[in-house]
Amino acid sequence: MANLAGGAVARPFQTQAVEFPNRHIELRTAPELWLKRLVLGGFERIFEIGPCFRNEGIDKIHNPEFTTCEFYNAYANLDYLTDVTERLISELVTYTNQLTLRQLPSLSTCNFSIHKPFPRVDFFENLQRLMNAQLPNLKSPNAEAEIIQQFHDNGIPLPESPTLPKLLDRLASKYLEPSCQQPTWIMNHPECLAPLAKSFTDQNTKQRVSARAELFIGGKEVVNTYEEENSPFEQRRKFEEQVKYRNDDNRADIDEDYLKALEWGLPPTGGWGCGIDRLVMLLSGTDRINDVLPFGNLRNVVSLGKGGRDVLVSP
Repeated sequence: MANLAGGAVARPFQTQAVEFPNRHIELRTAPELWLKRLVLGGFERIFEIGPCFRNEGIDKIHNPEFTTCEFYNAYANLDYLTDVTERLISELVTYTNQLTLRQLPSLSTCNFSIHKPFPRVDFFENLQRLMNAQLPNLKSPNAEAEIIQQFHDNGIPLPESPTLPKLLDRLASKYLEPSCQQPTWIMNHPECLAPLAKSFTDQNTKQRVSARAELFIGGKEVVNTYEEENSPFEQRRKFEEQVKYRNDDNRADIDEDYLKALEWGLPPTGGWGCGIDRLVMLLSGTDRINDVLPFGNLRNVVSLGKGGRDVLVSP
């Protein structure tokens, strides 16, 4: 719990503490900013497996309460992070398949390729190829309006409260993500989709992109990793940019405490995150998060106190 739940673009849960009856406290949406503070304090390699809370909708792959694993490694770059991920996923799949064949023959084995290195696709180049359209320069003042027009031209419903990040995320979920059935890295995301990552100007697309990679398997995100922004000046600029997109779904604010901590000097750091629930779904061959949660999703848990007979049955 904290005054400000940072580390993810998500709507937080709010609560109150007896000690501070007149102050709203937010449940964390990600452990990222706290773990990076520990890197600042001298813990060069650190990880956590724990719960996070995001006050958002429920569907087959999302639950407001979920378990995540994150690690932060000083002096690690994106190549190291993707290599570690590929070795981890490959070994997990190999072990799980062997276990299934020996002890759980009624279950199916993982049927996707674990041949390394996993393919890599560029966010902008592949999105434009799949859309058969050119995206505008995202730093242009008319970029949002031009992309909205592309939504209309292609008959794509606009997301609620459309902002530039939400529009780009919707395009990625429609075109890019479904094409990643085998393990595939999506690279070089727009800067506005990763405000905590380092960024640079891509020489091919001339767009500002982040030093970020997302691993998708079966069309679902499994791992998110990037080189952390460690400049307090650049981080402030990116926080200020996020505030422009603030709405009910994005409660972005400028975290002055974190910016002050960055002034002490965060070494070049690689960050890595994986949703444990979704990883278990992948390894067990299920497509519903309910099936890997002991008491089901939030809707099921809330129903437990009502004495209903079907509280563990998915909607």
